[in-house]
Amino acid sequence: MKKQVTVNLPDIQKAYFIGIGGIGMSAIARYLHSKGILVFGYDKTATVLTRKLEKEGMKIHYDDDSNQIPEGIDLVVYTPAVPESHGELTWFRAAGYSVYKRSQVLGMISKSSKTIAIAGTHGKTTTSSILAHLLHVGGISCTAFLGGIAQNFASNYVEGKDEWVVVEADEYDRSFLQLHPYYAAILSMDADHLDIYGDGDQMQDGFKAFAKQVVPAGNVFLKEGLSLDDQDSISFGVDQGTYRAEKVRVEDGSFVFDYKSPHGEMKDIRFTLPGRHNVENATAAIAIAEQLGVKEVAVKKAMASFKGIKRRFEMIFRNDQVVYIDDYAHHPTELQAAIAAARALFPDRKLTGIFQPHLYSRTRDFVAGFAAALDQLDEVLLMDIYPARELPISGVSSQIVFDLMELEQKELVTKTNLLNELGKKQLEVVMTLGAGDIDTFVMPIKEMLNHE
Repeated sequence: MKKQVTVNLPDIQKAYFIGIGGIGMSAIARYLHSKGILVFGYDKTATVLTRKLEKEGMKIHYDDDSNQIPEGIDLVVYTPAVPESHGELTWFRAAGYSVYKRSQVLGMISKSSKTIAIAGTHGKTTTSSILAHLLHVGGISCTAFLGGIAQNFASNYVEGKDEWVVVEADEYDRSFLQLHPYYAAILSMDADHLDIYGDGDQMQDGFKAFAKQVVPAGNVFLKEGLSLDDQDSISFGVDQGTYRAEKVRVEDGSFVFDYKSPHGEMKDIRFTLPGRHNVENATAAIAIAEQLGVKEVAVKKAMASFKGIKRRFEMIFRNDQVVYIDDYAHHPTELQAAIAAARALFPDRKLTGIFQPHLYSRTRDFVAGFAAALDQLDEVLLMDIYPARELPISGVSSQIVFDLMELEQKELVTKTNLLNELGKKQLEVVMTLGAGDIDTFVMPIKEMLNHE
């Protein structure tokens, strides 16, 4: 059963996703489903997201079983998170189907639109969600593929009517090289994914290659301080850059800032997300929105009404005694930013962090950075490493981070005893941090706090 080597999206009738529950995969599945394509898929576990996809009309199963694959599939999409030995992936290849990575399909979708691609090792989801909200409030009905559930849209996929498409340009597996954007923003180029790139220099080369793919009529917005060598770019930042936020301050529990650009000045922008890093993300989004004609009144309305993204500094619980925040931070820079934001909002309270390292290789490569970031907390409960796609690495465990930490109030915990140990603490501000399955503890922790 030999299938076509290339696909024309308008001709697709049945699509199959291996790993449909992934945040990026499900956004594309929703896009195809919205176009009237029948969508089927596999994922290893049922989640809130997969159950929602099923309610929307997609057919999903949870066993690696090729017998459950329907006939007539003409597009197969898989995520690199699925191992090459996966049974269904192996079956499709053996049967002669062409299989496509998520990034390849996103590239196909974006070719027929004017694409705005948000790149960087940190901040992609927040910035792309802010931008999508800015454009919609500003009267531009863009389509958006987001790496998280944006609260304003209650989804990771936003269906639009205009020619603009907002996407996250993912550096993992060099996925962003499938894109040819009209506008691009590069927020950061910190070393990460060294299993793919080898070292930080090669990773920066990847970002430079991505920047070269911006169409000649377009622009690259680059965080001030980063370099693309001799490539043209427009700088943005906080207190620096051609497009910049200034006078960042906290007023009545919100961050407020002024914004300056070649187009003019906007004063007293009130923003719902905490932290200078999020003000920087917002600055990049506003800079691009200005290019598309979004006016000051819409910018201020959008910034004040932005509800955030699930698991990005998400306020889960708050009363007079305790605040509980959940955050996806899984790189030292992200940890530092989340902790600094909590410290800025609650300067006189004790910060207790629960951190689950993500990947053995990342823990090994950035052990000193993790230790230094966690030392900014007042108290730490450190969980076992979440392996994701990796096999264990000899000598690599949470213990190596624990041993480097200078903080005295620290302890190693497991999934089994986490809630019991947390219950012994005098909590003021508690944060769950990590990209693994730590999110399964969010509701139990909320319930525990609600009954204290």
